[in-house]
Amino acid sequence: MKTALSTLALACQLALAAPWAAQAARDADAVPQAPIAAPAARVPHAAQAAMLASVRAGSRIVAVGDHGVVLLSDDGGKTHRQAQQVPVDVTLTSVSFVDERRGWAVGHWGVVLNTVDGGETWRVQRSDTHEDRPLFAVHFFDASQGVAVGLWSLVLVTSDGGAHWQAVEMPAPEGARRADLNLLGLFADARGRLFAPAERGMVLRSDDRGQHWRYLGTGYTGSFWTGIAAPDGALLVAGLRGSMYRSGDDGQTWQRIDTHSKSSITALALAGAGIVGVGLDGLMLRSRDGGVSFETEIRTDRLPLTAVTLDGEGHPVMYSRQGIVKAEGAGASGR
Repeated sequence: MKTALSTLALACQLALAAPWAAQAARDADAVPQAPIAAPAARVPHAAQAAMLASVRAGSRIVAVGDHGVVLLSDDGGKTHRQAQQVPVDVTLTSVSFVDERRGWAVGHWGVVLNTVDGGETWRVQRSDTHEDRPLFAVHFFDASQGVAVGLWSLVLVTSDGGAHWQAVEMPAPEGARRADLNLLGLFADARGRLFAPAERGMVLRSDDRGQHWRYLGTGYTGSFWTGIAAPDGALLVAGLRGSMYRSGDDGQTWQRIDTHSKSSITALALAGAGIVGVGLDGLMLRSRDGGVSFETEIRTDRLPLTAVTLDGEGHPVMYSRQGIVKAEGAGASGR
């Protein structure tokens, strides 16, 4: 029986508006909220908004977050400006670009936004105002084929650039009666196979661009919030309390990686032949051996870091619950 406590938990998670904040949401009813009603406001303090995801669009960096805020940087993260037009004032949780101009962002109310001008202006391709079933991640393989995932095993696919989205009926995990895992991230490997880090230590894999999925158990029982395919083809997933697992055989077996931290990991990014990561409590990670081992550093300000993208010179550009992250010096920023 659903309790007031579980409903309150979901309310808090949706208020936090982060992909990693949904691990208990399957146990709660959807919390009524005001439907999409207004475009995102352009405000002087946009750089302090909670940013939840970032990506490269050619030489530009595009970051998305609370209240439909989209920030753009054309100088490797040194300065940012707010996008000219975003048609919704809802939390955006993930963003994907296929080139310097064409991109997609997803978020609460099942919103999918599309841009064809490098993130300057956006239009709504999909939304569901009847139920706030958030989308937590989006990945486009090319200008036509894309996948979005979210709350309670929500999986959407498109083959026409997002003009139409179809829901995928997901199989139940082994031993479960229904498919109700929260799918918290998406990443693809060099062969085009798609992976979705999820709760309960699960990673989902699709070999046909989101049409069919199978479950990969890691031996972990907590939530994975992010993942990446290393340059050598190894898979890494990470999340709750510093947990990180690596697979060198396409997800058949997994080994736990010691991150020397109990702070949750929120994002991973390729850095040349290496990997960088960020997390809560100012956590910063770097691997120089394809994710076999990591060096760990904690920022003195202990900012809750939420996203990381590499600039044109390979330096990390980071974002947090307090917005754009300024460097603490060469050791902290990688610059």
